[in-house]
Amino acid sequence: MRKGTLITFEGIEGAGKSSQLELLAKQLRSAGRNVSAIREPGGTELGEGIRPLLKEKGTPVCEKAELLLFLASRAQLVHERILPALAEGTIVLCDRYSDSTLAYQWGARGLPIQLVKELDRFAAAACVPDRTILLDLPPEEGFRRIRAARGGLSDRFEEEPLAFFQKVRAAYLQIARENPQRIAIVDGFRSPETVQLAVNAAVKELVTLS
Repeated sequence: MRKGTLITFEGIEGAGKSSQLELLAKQLRSAGRNVSAIREPGGTELGEGIRPLLKEKGTPVCEKAELLLFLASRAQLVHERILPALAEGTIVLCDRYSDSTLAYQWGARGLPIQLVKELDRFAAAACVPDRTILLDLPPEEGFRRIRAARGGLSDRFEEEPLAFFQKVRAAYLQIARENPQRIAIVDGFRSPETVQLAVNAAVKELVTLS
């Protein structure tokens, strides 16, 4: 039985997902809530082993293999971490989830949408987030933030051209329009403090922050 709450954070590279997830986790823990903060790909021994294959430059990964690696990591994460935590009443905050797979593997890579949806539903055991925060940001700003933060270093995805991330952003916005009850679009271009207030407003009906 699902007693907990699953909140996912989505957006292109540089949108601030990880930072906002950490801020929300800190608030919830200060309020005495049990919180599990996890990331994709990763979160389990298997997932953390898969992560370098997907993120690090140098190893060629075709579109089909990329999709299946992401889903293998998700299947293990749902089985090992997410479902047990939800059954215990824990608030689970996840940095990327199923919407990332649709936005990147369908929206940008061009894989068939129904295939991606069916495979994801199988991998995620039909575990749908209670709320998704989409931090929307122009790809140009995302690239600027990444360069400033990492001094020019980038992973395999960040090497993709601007047009790739424009497709990802467009796919995210389409997914959000089709799921307005679940997905809250937050303007990631604003200051971190303003974004945090918007995130809090988007989850206040689900969790107690104070």
